[in-house]
Amino acid sequence: MKAVIPVAGAGTRLRPHTYTQPKPLIPVAGKAIISFIIDQLIDQGVTDFVFIIGYLGEKIQLYIETEYPAISKEFVVQQSREGSAHAIWTARKAIQGSDDIFIFFGDTIVDVNLGIFLNAPTSCVGIKEVNDPREFGVVEFGEDGFIKKVIEKPKIPRSNKAMVGLYRIKEVDQLLSIIDKQIKGESQTHGEYQLTDALMGLINHGVKISGVPVNNWFDCGKSEVLLETNAMLLDKEGYASSNLPHYDNTIIIHPVSIGKDCKISNSIVGPHVTIGHNTQINYSIVKDSIIGNFARIEEVVLQSSLVGSDAAIKGLRQSLNIGDNTEIDFS
Repeated sequence: MKAVIPVAGAGTRLRPHTYTQPKPLIPVAGKAIISFIIDQLIDQGVTDFVFIIGYLGEKIQLYIETEYPAISKEFVVQQSREGSAHAIWTARKAIQGSDDIFIFFGDTIVDVNLGIFLNAPTSCVGIKEVNDPREFGVVEFGEDGFIKKVIEKPKIPRSNKAMVGLYRIKEVDQLLSIIDKQIKGESQTHGEYQLTDALMGLINHGVKISGVPVNNWFDCGKSEVLLETNAMLLDKEGYASSNLPHYDNTIIIHPVSIGKDCKISNSIVGPHVTIGHNTQINYSIVKDSIIGNFARIEEVVLQSSLVGSDAAIKGLRQSLNIGDNTEIDFS
C-alpha cells in the first residue's frame, strides 16, 4: 500500500505564518502537523509514501528527508493548484498499478484507528458529523450501508456527515481514469477538479465505498482551530512535555510542550502552550499559545496567540512615580 499525502496548498487562512512556512510544518502540541499523519501511518506498517508538494514544497521535502530518512518516499510537484482530484492526478505515475492507496490530506489531524481503514474489505472514506455540512464534502448512505452519494459543499445538505480528508482506495487505476476524464472534459465543481466528483464516478460504476467514523477531526486551516487543537492534544496523554529543566524564577502551568535549548526566566508559561526550540522568554506571561523556533519574547502578556519562528516581541516597560489620588489608563 502507498500513502499519498497532498501538501501543495498555500494555507492562505493562516497568513502571515504561511508566507514563510508551509501549513503542514506548523507545530501543534510539539509536533509538525504532517508528523501526526506520517507517524500514524508508520505505526500501521505503511512505509511507502508519495508527497504531493507545491507551495514552499522544498521546505516540506527537507523536513521529511531529515526527520524520516528510513521511509520510502517520492515527491511530486503540483505546479498549479486546481483541486483535490487534480492533486491525485499529478501523482498518477507514482501510484498507477498499485493494489490500493491511502490518501491523507496533509493539513488535518485525525483521531482514528487507521487499522479499520487498512483492513476494510472495500474502499472507504473517513467521516465525521458536523454542524454546518455546507462547507464540506458530504456523504449519503444507501439502505445497504454503503455510500450512495457524495457531493461537494452542497447548498442544501441531505446529510451532516462530512468527509475528513482520509480515503482508502482499492480501485486505483479506475479512479485515475475517472479523474483523467474530469480534467480532459474540464468538469469542475466550485472552480476545481474535486476528488468528491471522482468518488461519485466510482460509485456510479458500481464500486462499494464504506464510511468510517473518526473520533476527532481537526482541520488546522484557521488560527483559532489550530489553538483549540493544540490545547486538546496537550490535554491528552503523551503530548505534553515532562521532566522539564529548571527555568529561573519561572512558573510552568501544565500542560505545555517546550522544545530543546529554550531559555525562560522570570515568567509564567501555560497552560496549553507549545514552544519551539531555542526560544527565549523573559519577564512575560504566555498562555494558550503556539510559539515558533528561535523566537524572542520579552516583557509581554500573550494569550491565544500564534508567534512564528525567529519572531521578536518586546513589551512596554514603564518607570512610574505616582502620587496619591492618581488614575492612569494605558489602554
